[in-house]
Amino acid sequence: MPEGQVVQKTETLATVESLQADFEALGIEKGMVLLVHSSLSAMGWVCGGAVAVIIALQEVLGKTGTLVVPTHSTDLSDPSQWENPPVPESWWQTIRETMPAYDPDLTPTRSMGKIAETFRKQSGVLRSAHPQSSFSARGHQASDIIDNHSLAYGMGEHSPLARIYDLHGSVLLLGVGHSSNTSIHLAEYRADFPTKRIVQDGAPISQAGSRSWTTFEDIDVDDSDFDRLGEDFLRSDAGKVVQRGKVGIANCQLMPQRAVVDFAIDWLGKNRGQ
Repeated sequence: MPEGQVVQKTETLATVESLQADFEALGIEKGMVLLVHSSLSAMGWVCGGAVAVIIALQEVLGKTGTLVVPTHSTDLSDPSQWENPPVPESWWQTIRETMPAYDPDLTPTRSMGKIAETFRKQSGVLRSAHPQSSFSARGHQASDIIDNHSLAYGMGEHSPLARIYDLHGSVLLLGVGHSSNTSIHLAEYRADFPTKRIVQDGAPISQAGSRSWTTFEDIDVDDSDFDRLGEDFLRSDAGKVVQRGKVGIANCQLMPQRAVVDFAIDWLGKNRGQ
């Protein structure tokens, strides 16, 4: 959204201090492991922009907390699967042979928003090694979450999502809905449903200083029903743990990650592909 439109829809600007108060009122506490999905423009005009949001979150989480964001780079993928935009088939092999390898320090995010892209460049942030589905974290348990991110099945059992689950982490939807809730992808790996299938993907990676195009297995993830799943979750008994409120002018949801993942495993088994 253009900044002028953001200003027009904002009555009271947000600051680091007001954001801290909003986060605390929502239920964020010191020591949390917090996975954040965000839309900066949904919050209204923020003095300091993405930097102010990150500072406020880290102040509320404190030295014992851990902030995690998705820093995906889905353009580092096989061009035969590209749809937004597609490219001519005659380009495919050239892309596979010449696309620069994933570099956690250099490779930018794609469609993750300003907060995620700003956070990944902050001093002290660790970024996982997956060329497409990386996560970045800073704080007390960052290395526990980020290390050993498997190339195959990149949002499954050997991913930061599963480590957040193990650590009883929480998810903050900051001005976004459940279509952005990547933790539901972990449920896709764990659930059984008729349309589940394994696919082959590829990406450029660096090994021992040498670039190579590497192929790997994954499941065919699909977020097209995540909003419907999220609505059912909020109406369910399991969804009673969700804390709702405003940060700036953004509608937000804070929830234990385990609650939404466990609900989604059951929901997907009953609803997807039926």
